[in-house]
Amino acid sequence: MKVLGISPLDKDATASLVEDGAVLFAAAEERFSRRKQHAGFPRRAIAAALEATGTAPSEIDLVAYPFFDWPEEVELIERGLAAEAALHASHEIDVRPALRDALERIPDRQGEISGLSHPNQRMAKGRLKELAYAAAGTSPWLSDRVARRASRGWARAAAEAHRHWNRELVTSLEELGLSDKLRRYEHHLSHAANAHLASGFDRALILTLDGYGSGLSGSVSLGEGGEIHRLRDLLFPFSLGTYYEAVTSSLGYNPTRHGGKIVGLAAYGDPEVLGEILLSRFDRSIPGDLRMHQNLNLYFSRHLASHFPMVDVAAAYQWALEIIVAEIASHWAAESGCDAVVLSGGVVANVKMNQRIHEAEGIERIFVYPNMGDGGCGTGVALLETLAGGRGAPIEHAYHGPEYSEREIAAELEREGLAFTKVPNLAAEVAKRIHAGQVVARFDGRMEYGPRALGNRSILYHAREPHVNQWLNQRLGRTEFMPFAPVTLYEARERCYQRTTGAELAAQFMTITFDCTDWMGESCPAAVHVDGTARPQLIRREVNPGYYDIVHEYEKLSGIPCLINTSFNMHEEPIVCTPADAIRAFVRGNLDVMAIGPFLVEAPGSDS
Repeated sequence: MKVLGISPLDKDATASLVEDGAVLFAAAEERFSRRKQHAGFPRRAIAAALEATGTAPSEIDLVAYPFFDWPEEVELIERGLAAEAALHASHEIDVRPALRDALERIPDRQGEISGLSHPNQRMAKGRLKELAYAAAGTSPWLSDRVARRASRGWARAAAEAHRHWNRELVTSLEELGLSDKLRRYEHHLSHAANAHLASGFDRALILTLDGYGSGLSGSVSLGEGGEIHRLRDLLFPFSLGTYYEAVTSSLGYNPTRHGGKIVGLAAYGDPEVLGEILLSRFDRSIPGDLRMHQNLNLYFSRHLASHFPMVDVAAAYQWALEIIVAEIASHWAAESGCDAVVLSGGVVANVKMNQRIHEAEGIERIFVYPNMGDGGCGTGVALLETLAGGRGAPIEHAYHGPEYSEREIAAELEREGLAFTKVPNLAAEVAKRIHAGQVVARFDGRMEYGPRALGNRSILYHAREPHVNQWLNQRLGRTEFMPFAPVTLYEARERCYQRTTGAELAAQFMTITFDCTDWMGESCPAAVHVDGTARPQLIRREVNPGYYDIVHEYEKLSGIPCLINTSFNMHEEPIVCTPADAIRAFVRGNLDVMAIGPFLVEAPGSDS
């Protein structure tokens, strides 16, 4: 049975072609359109999937879409808003005294934080705006009404968005002759399915967390033998996705793209300044549930950002998030008797939160679906349909995108006038260049599916220099607070990281952090964050021989089984897809060398 899974169209539109539980092809539309988080019907991705697999539209048995029809979605939104109104009516909060006390706890910082003008930088907005933020965000009477108004406004906008994307979905499927094969699913079932069916765990607690989907912001389920049984709905607008988007926006970043910056920034702050205030906004009276006060009142986070250091605001939001999610996971692990938890949904892109879940009481094993956001939803429902209640095998890799032949790569290099050579032992040559201090781009094999570059569309460098994050980010035109992630030989994991047992599969996809060993901190300081953690990709040779061999050859030269791996792309562009994309990013990105297919390409004008 062949199923075409299409992710939600509102962002990160993605197409997946799945046959009998095997992912034949999966890629995001953004990789082809070159528009980050592309919204709209994924025409190019579907065309690429059909071409790569030799599939005609008539051979598709089912089109799976992870949202209900728009009127039903609107009804589900109203259910959540009713629950929010009941919570507001039962509890009124006044955080102003606590905020005055918090001002006295701000540390006097003098060190430098890359990307900030001052370690205690705040988002100053001017006196009038700051007064408005204070009134609308912290006054008990007014902030409650602002929150309710924001929820109603969100609901109206969401209803219109669902109607718009539903129209585009149906019209576009009609053009392909597939509209009569459309089947719709609850959104959080799609997240639960990809996490459970790709984990290989026979029995697991399934936790999904995102902004919004089918009336929910998350779900708790029990996965057993391929079957998924819902234990608890986590209602919208009690949403950890919108919670984190609010602080991301209030600290000056794109709320749908830059949550990772807040994770990195949080490590520089002190959660004791504002942490308890953030935690008090959660109603924890029902164990295992998620309820939040005034979650859609953006003025609260803006007030904090304008009066407190950015690092302390980030630290408080991250700290409270970790506590709440770890409590939910531990509660349901005890209730279900499961020591394994699998995760999906946009919120679980938060790798530090995933570490806390892995360390939570009762949790021994953890898996995070590699394409955890909405881009992975189409694959989830396609797997669910094609396995039909059967148990999925553990995911082996996420290289599901297009690949290009040696002839296609050579033709593109010739078209751009770049000299290239075919190197007998490419891995050894790349390792030698990296060991000598060159920055190397790698383009080979099938493109990665999901948000992480996992070696086939990556930039590689050694991790020996503690200040590499500053100069390499500047060279690439990026501003980041997280260190670069390391790729590490699988067999060296215990030398580099603590408590990897039970999280080995998740770590193969760069979805969880670990505390680093002293050896790692001394040998690879560029890959270790200020809090002593790193977000590794553990690489096994049977998964990607060419990539593994580069790291292995580098270990022979240096004694270090790790390299920096960051995504191969232009700043604020998607990861490269085609040879043409790679060449453009290589030439404009101030890189030294590119290993593309079997070829080695020197930077134009280099002396090598």
